[in-house]
Amino acid sequence: MSNFLDIRREDAVAVVTMNRPQTRNALSDADAVEALVDMCETFNRDHTVRAVVLTGAGPAFSSGGNLKNLRKQFGSASGEPVMSRYAYRDGIQRLPLALCNLEVPVIAAVNGPALGAGNDLVCMCDIRIASEAAVFAATFVKLGLIPGDGGAWLLPRAVGMSRAAELCFTGDTIDAAQALEWGLVSRMVPPEALMPTALELAHRIASNPGHALRMSKRLLKEGQHARLDTILEMSAGLQALAHHTAEHEAALDGFLARLKG
Repeated sequence: MSNFLDIRREDAVAVVTMNRPQTRNALSDADAVEALVDMCETFNRDHTVRAVVLTGAGPAFSSGGNLKNLRKQFGSASGEPVMSRYAYRDGIQRLPLALCNLEVPVIAAVNGPALGAGNDLVCMCDIRIASEAAVFAATFVKLGLIPGDGGAWLLPRAVGMSRAAELCFTGDTIDAAQALEWGLVSRMVPPEALMPTALELAHRIASNPGHALRMSKRLLKEGQHARLDTILEMSAGLQALAHHTAEHEAALDGFLARLKG
């Protein structure tokens, strides 16, 4: 049983803390990947969950890969090169797929450094709020590596191609203020305000009908790569479902009643 995640509920909000400060919440260990993938699958099945807040225990959000195990897992000690391919495909590359397919909105509450795959994990989340203590970096090139977890797809969608290239090619670290300016995060708050801010937003999101939230997220995700006519057709189908939910009927009745009043 992995102890990587601490999960607690606040009504319809799930608060998920990566809880391995001794590795600065490194993501590349097999049980860490498994815990995050299982979390996504569990929340997809649990329709009482309407929003997720993801943060890290200790001073870091996530350091990305566990460098102590890097050779054993992916490098020269892992066997012939094809085994490294399998290690990525069956390991950390499951994270972007799982989070992309997680139906409920996810808020990253970035409490400290988000480096390498940790920076990419931030990009996998729908909304990103940074503590003033947070820093961000695509550090792969510093180790003679590339972003093996999908960062080359994720980062340009967060900050644009030119800024993504600058981060990827230099490995430079940017602070929370620059991350805000570049659009990597949408808010920057003092450290003590990080979780209250993220939770307030999560509860505002979770106050809305759950089915509409899940379908809205799916449309936003598909809209990143699908054609307009495809999204319109998909929107028509999902909207037809939404019109026939009890949540929509109740919300509409309430709105009409307020108009009469």
